[in-house]
Amino acid sequence: METAPRGVAVSIEDADYPGPLRHIYDPPAVLYIDGGGDWRSGLGGLAIGIVGARDATAAGLAMARTLGRDLAEAGVAVVSGLALGIDTAAHAGALEAGGTTVAVVGCGTDVVYPRRNRRVRDQVLRTGLLVSEWPPRTEPRPYRFPLRNRMISGLSLGIVIVEATQRSGALITARSALEQGREVFAVPGPAGAPRSRGPHELIKAGACLVENVQDILELAENVLVENVQDILGELAFDTRGACPAREGVSGPGAELLEAISEGAQTVDAIAVQTGRKIEEIWADLLDLEVRGQVVRGPGGHFAPSAGTSSASISRTISSPTTT
Repeated sequence: METAPRGVAVSIEDADYPGPLRHIYDPPAVLYIDGGGDWRSGLGGLAIGIVGARDATAAGLAMARTLGRDLAEAGVAVVSGLALGIDTAAHAGALEAGGTTVAVVGCGTDVVYPRRNRRVRDQVLRTGLLVSEWPPRTEPRPYRFPLRNRMISGLSLGIVIVEATQRSGALITARSALEQGREVFAVPGPAGAPRSRGPHELIKAGACLVENVQDILELAENVLVENVQDILGELAFDTRGACPAREGVSGPGAELLEAISEGAQTVDAIAVQTGRKIEEIWADLLDLEVRGQVVRGPGGHFAPSAGTSSASISRTISSPTTT
């Protein structure tokens, strides 16, 4: 086993930079990596991401833990975001099986967040890998966590969504996976339950329904190669209809859509144009991204999605909906 050097920074120009991540849209220029896990299999081999609700149900937690354990027992690395709920359960399952798990965090790898996850984080450090695009001592900020989602999917052959509301950050990860040519899996839940709506929408759009690990491994056996980089572009997933853009955006979201209606803009440029705080802009843009109204491009530029017209934006601003 090739263990990771402790506390290293890897540039995209370095040979050790993970191949699967190098070829995604807007890859991190530098990765900060820590841990004692299997470097090669965790960051360049067969890996599956598991994400979902932070306030997960007992059934969702049990499913995530089981999938994490079963994937690890099958020799598949488990990638997630070390958040409370589904992420933690997936990491814990992989750790139980003695397999490789990769935690992609939205802060420095030396920062303990969330503090309630210290025990799991310490276990990941001993036998798995902690990865971030943020340097040590970087404190967590809300906008950094959705940014790391593209890394979770970028390091993975596919992404499994276990419980997610219609506006969950897990759907940003699913959208990133689609854009990167990865497969999307979704675990169905009780009809009508709020945490079932995200997975059910994905399944309707063509995501693979998952009831057990075999549903994932059957696909993996068909595309198994030595490095995920070799299969990029071959797992084409029809994104038409997935997480569709919605009409009727009003309020601050409509203002942001208007600001980018003539072309892609950075958050800083939008702040100058609108006079709003950057933290507020990030929150609203990420909400629009979940809803399929905006897409993120290289360099952190945001633009309206193909299904969002400037005319509909203008109509919404001039005639906001009331509740």
